[in-house]
Amino acid sequence: MQAAPVRATAIPSFTDALRAVESLLMSSGQRTARRNAWTSVLEDRRRAKDRVEAQRVLESVATRS
Repeated sequence: MQAAPVRATAIPSFTDALRAVESLLMSSGQRTARRNAWTSVLEDRRRAKDRVEAQRVLESVATRS
């Protein structure tokens, strides 16, 4: 007897599951606004990180002089 073939079904990631729920609950305009807001948050965090790094560099240069 041969074993039944095994089907490989990809398990959706948590992000995929959240997007599926989001698409059911929100209109496309709300989804776009939410994604834009999140992109802005991530960009603000990146700029803050860059600002901290620049401050460290400036302080290290100032202490060498």
